[in-house]
Amino acid sequence: MERRDRTRARTWPTGAPAGAGALLPSGLSWGPAFLDLLRDWARAEAGPGRLLPWTPVAFGAGIALYFAADHEPVAWVAAATAAVFGIAAVLLRRSQAFAPVLLLAALVAGFATASLKAARIAHPVLAAPVFAAELRGFVEIREERERTDRFVLRVTQMQAARAPSLERVRLSVKKGTAPAVGSFVALKARLQPPLQPLRPGSYDFARDLYFQGIAASGFVLGAITTAEPPQDGGWRLRYAAVMQGLRDAIDARIRASLGGDPRAIATALLTGKRDAISTPVNDAMFISGLGHVLSISGYHMAVVAGVVFFALRALLALIPRLTVTFPIKKVAAAVALLAAAFYLALSGAEVATQRSFLMTAVVLIAVMVDRRAITFRTLALAALVVLLIAPEALVHPSFQMSFAATLGLVALVQIGMPALFAQADSSTAARVALWGGREIALLALASLVAGFATMPYAAYHFHRITPYGVLSNLAAMPVVSAIVMPAGLLGLAAMPFGLDAPFWRIMELGIDWMILVAQWVASLPGAVGRVTAFGTGPLLVASLGIVMLGLLRSPLRWGGALGVVAAVAWAALTPQPEVLIAGDGRQVAVRGADGRLRLMQGGADSFRLKEWLAADADSRAADAASLRAGVSCDPDGCVTPLADGRLVALSLRPDGLADDCARAVLIITAGQPPPDCAARLIGRDELQANGALALRRSGNDPGLFVAEAARSRGQSRPWAPAVAEATDAAISTEPSSRRRAPIDATPAPQDQDQVGDE
Repeated sequence: MERRDRTRARTWPTGAPAGAGALLPSGLSWGPAFLDLLRDWARAEAGPGRLLPWTPVAFGAGIALYFAADHEPVAWVAAATAAVFGIAAVLLRRSQAFAPVLLLAALVAGFATASLKAARIAHPVLAAPVFAAELRGFVEIREERERTDRFVLRVTQMQAARAPSLERVRLSVKKGTAPAVGSFVALKARLQPPLQPLRPGSYDFARDLYFQGIAASGFVLGAITTAEPPQDGGWRLRYAAVMQGLRDAIDARIRASLGGDPRAIATALLTGKRDAISTPVNDAMFISGLGHVLSISGYHMAVVAGVVFFALRALLALIPRLTVTFPIKKVAAAVALLAAAFYLALSGAEVATQRSFLMTAVVLIAVMVDRRAITFRTLALAALVVLLIAPEALVHPSFQMSFAATLGLVALVQIGMPALFAQADSSTAARVALWGGREIALLALASLVAGFATMPYAAYHFHRITPYGVLSNLAAMPVVSAIVMPAGLLGLAAMPFGLDAPFWRIMELGIDWMILVAQWVASLPGAVGRVTAFGTGPLLVASLGIVMLGLLRSPLRWGGALGVVAAVAWAALTPQPEVLIAGDGRQVAVRGADGRLRLMQGGADSFRLKEWLAADADSRAADAASLRAGVSCDPDGCVTPLADGRLVALSLRPDGLADDCARAVLIITAGQPPPDCAARLIGRDELQANGALALRRSGNDPGLFVAEAARSRGQSRPWAPAVAEATDAAISTEPSSRRRAPIDATPAPQDQDQVGDE
């Protein structure tokens, strides 16, 4: 009997009472009946098997805590702390404290994983522009874009005055002139430091590039010369060259049959190269809610694996003897897994594709071992693996949107579908099902669930939502699933035999329909759901609400719905800035009496201006004449009024400072002001220390502004080192006559850790 007890299978955590006690301390008197009900619900949530899906949530929270730190943690201390908590969780696995200790261990492990990743890839970052650098190195990545091409150079030799030796740089070239992946080249380039956030709370380009190992960006000057490499580039480079050659060969075959956007979209769906799609079509795809088709993710991986699985199984089933003596279902699953792995490698293995492959692999392996596959545990395992490999993925929109959508769809499969289709069959229901009513309802539900799950992240990162996403997905996705993707796979299979052209043309028909749907939906009234920028606070609350709705089973999950509603209200109440100032001080946007931004600039940067307008939910183009309405400019600078009529000045030359001091309440300048200037000054040193600024009125004092900065004072991370000298100068040189209007340049907590899409 003892032996049977020792060898009996157990759930994790062992036994329901331990899990419940971990969340609800014993001996606590609940009192009213409602509290007793809450206790019962909490016990149900703490039952066997309920802990694992929360582990990646805690792990991700630890990674988020790492990115919120003001300076770089000590990696070995973080790792040692994680080890201590991990050992404690193992020792307490049979106690009531197991659940909270395990989740705390997962949180610390996430923090340590991100710290160790940053320490492992540590590399210098360019701090100041370099106008002529001589570079030699290997081409690792090549990207085709609509107007220019881009490539990543692994630098083996660099000659540049007053610049550190960099490991990787990303360079732009004229379209069609990017060198081949794997080649060794010599060139001259103008380099810029990685782009810092364009406004407080916007995407941190420098952080993203740092984790890619890229220390600077720029463009090539003159010709690119191919040279003999002084050393072997390594197996990774050879692999990248082979895969890039395969992508180019597929693109060349598609190009021979198709042109324009259908060719670009076909290539994007099969190889992941989506930068050649024209801007109007790309915008229409995202406005209509079909933009997810362009990024290879779970849908594409499921279609590839599904088509291979069912086609091979059907072919093997044609041989009667095999159906009796051969496990054709398991063989088909194994071949489908190999096809999915090839598709992962071909598409570039981005975060969304990695998650999709892991989910698909678990499903197919479950088929091979006769186990149930589509569960929350599958999703939890995929999330943990992706975050262990690339912890920086947590703060990227593709990870957030991909896992939010998948969480919603898994919840729909496990909870929603059984409840919806549990009714007794009737003649009416049978007729509806016969005409495809059930499939249409499922597609509509899947689109709704995925759309609502990803909406907070689309609003946060891209400042827009897709009101007609369900309509466009209902109209386009069946065609993509039944025609576009199968034709593409058949085209790949027929390429070695030279019989692929008909399949590309069939694929074009489906893509034309998808583009037509996207453009039609994008033209509908209200199709562009613009959203003003908000901080990380509402996003975190919304994320917690989505996780609660997906993972909880008791009525406690409706607390997640309350969290989502609270997040929406919080985001809607976020005040918009009255003044936006670029990190270099050469662009200033001021909100006028009509509530819209007006632009003062000493240089043209349409990319930054587009981000400012998008964050303000402003539909105007960067070259709109109304952006300059009410702005007076001369060679010395520009001036424009605030909503209350007081003036803001952008001073470009020292000659105009005296006049600006006499009439403006706020001056942005790189020069030295007169000692008796009464206006609040924001100078080059302050901007260099704090980055871009967003100013809001504070209290009743018309001269008092409070600012949020892209970088808090004293903050220092590897991708954005602190500028201590500039910070000290900004503090010490402010005359007493201007201290009546201080600017607190510490960002609000909800505005840390932002990301967007470049």
